[in-house]
Amino acid sequence: METKNRNDDILHWVTLSMILDYLISEYWFRELWELIRINCFISNPSKNSALKFLRKTEWARLQVQWLYVRTVLEKKKM
Repeated sequence: METKNRNDDILHWVTLSMILDYLISEYWFRELWELIRINCFISNPSKNSALKFLRKTEWARLQVQWLYVRTVLEKKKM
């Protein structure tokens, strides 16, 4: 029996756009920038500029996905 990574299950069928919608609603741009120092969250912040940057930049996208997974898991514990 193959064991799956729990993070893979959480991210299954979840698009980057959906992740950003969720994180923006939870944290807003200012707090996102404090959690993950990415300029697109503080300098003229918008979902579209963040999507454009994250689609091109793997390290930033991985950090955003990590924050999404962490936030979802913490909410499930409550």
